[in-house]
Amino acid sequence: MKAKTIGNQALSGWRTKVGKPVAKQLSQRTRLKADQVEAAIGALFFLSSVWYVFQTIRGAIKKG
Repeated sequence: MKAKTIGNQALSGWRTKVGKPVAKQLSQRTRLKADQVEAAIGALFFLSSVWYVFQTIRGAIKKG
């Protein structure tokens, strides 16, 4: 499985409305293609979600 695929999958719903315009602007200012930037933004959203779930479980274990 490619990291780009995971990043693009994570960029859905409201994240698409945020990520696509940002990716377009960043791709114009860098040497990266828009789909590469979209995948990176999607990966960041995915990792932040994983981190949130991890912290929630960790907090529940500490209090339990």
